[in-house]
Amino acid sequence: QLQLVESGGGLVQPGGSLRLSCSASGFILDYRAVGWFRQAPGKEREGISCIDRAGETNYADSVKGRFTISRDKAKSTVHLHMSNLKLEDTAVYYCAAGVWCSDYTNEYEDWGQGTQVTVSS
Repeated sequence: QLQLVESGGGLVQPGGSLRLSCSASGFILDYRAVGWFRQAPGKEREGISCIDRAGETNYADSVKGRFTISRDKAKSTVHLHMSNLKLEDTAVYYCAAGVWCSDYTNEYEDWGQGTQVTVSS
């Protein structure tokens, strides 16, 4: 059974940091592009970062300079390091695996269940 699991969400104050992790079971995550998406209440799911099979990364303008995506190949895990968090970063964060990086959710074949990130003072 193919499964993605996100972890690392939680409550953090504005300006704080969190590290989200995406791990896989049933397949090797290293051979897939992995994207991070988020969905705030009442809003559409948006792509915020992706790392492809070659290690190339991209970021949405809203998180550029604050978030960093990386792979831990030894653990077949992809991390999203989030710093200088803002109130508007509050959302459920999802990781997804696909053949290549894309802003379109239907380009990804496998999804995790999501992890809540709440930025609040």
